[in-house]
Amino acid sequence: MNKITAAITAVGGYVPEYRLTNAILETMVDTNDEWITTRTGVKERRILKDPDKGTSFLAIEAAKDLIRKRNLDPAEIDLVILGTATPDLPVAATAVYVATEIGAVNAFAYDLQAACSNFLYGMSTAARYIESGRYKKVLLIGADKMSSIIDYTDRTTCIIFGDGGGAVLFEPSTDGLGLIDEYLRSDGTGRKFLRIEAGGSLMPASEETVRNKRHFVYQDGKSVFKFAVSNMADVAAKIMERNSLSHEDVNWLVPHQANKRIIDATANRMGLDHAKVMMNIENYGNTTSATLPLLLHDYEKQLKKGDSLVFAAFGGGFTWGSIYLKWAYNSN
Repeated sequence: MNKITAAITAVGGYVPEYRLTNAILETMVDTNDEWITTRTGVKERRILKDPDKGTSFLAIEAAKDLIRKRNLDPAEIDLVILGTATPDLPVAATAVYVATEIGAVNAFAYDLQAACSNFLYGMSTAARYIESGRYKKVLLIGADKMSSIIDYTDRTTCIIFGDGGGAVLFEPSTDGLGLIDEYLRSDGTGRKFLRIEAGGSLMPASEETVRNKRHFVYQDGKSVFKFAVSNMADVAAKIMERNSLSHEDVNWLVPHQANKRIIDATANRMGLDHAKVMMNIENYGNTTSATLPLLLHDYEKQLKKGDSLVFAAFGGGFTWGSIYLKWAYNSN
């Protein structure tokens, strides 16, 4: 019997309607379009303005888009994994609510948290369930309402992040398609450089933590940039080396959308023509867990069965890694 691999067989995505442009940010903090564009590559980001809607809304909409496009009966889904840094609630897993709302009545569900590496780690996790032979349809969603944890008076973070959701369906393949290899890493010394200080067991919420804005994202930009540039490029090069891939063999780089300069450095290290690099940071900013599936959503029609994709991501913690995947279908 041929080896079972986990292939992506459908993609969905959703971004809110409201566009927070650089021009609008100029009226909110001391910054300007040229400064933001030069340092990050972001022109605008989508923001979920409705205060009554959280990350679950983004995840549900992305999943519904996939279900509609694939004409999938949600009752056939075995498992729903949601990668998110902004769950609706601290205890009740957001994935469980999402599964119920989309009609995945026969699935079990849970959240996964590895900051901006959420979706990458989720791909590895979903693949193991498929490869076990026990599960046939695993829905992996990446979604974040980053605007809920961003201080819009802090120009070091508010220019970067946006809201969005993306989803993929993993199914078994015996044709050598799907997830081929992975190289995933982490380093706990990084948590001092990118974190939210309050709201966890170390520093529970109090009047003082709220007053001092300790529930918002803090980032030491220079340190994070330095680590991300070197490590994202290293793991992408490593996955190519391990699988004897030349720059000609790679059809697409699917990189986390944190900073255009990091993406460019990774592509350069791989020797890739920049026409092979998926990029939508200009339109969405960094949507954290949603960046990788939103890239697949935006580029889906350009993907061909058998295409070699290299995924790379870097997140707080620190977490990072790369995945080599062969695309399983023609979308047209």
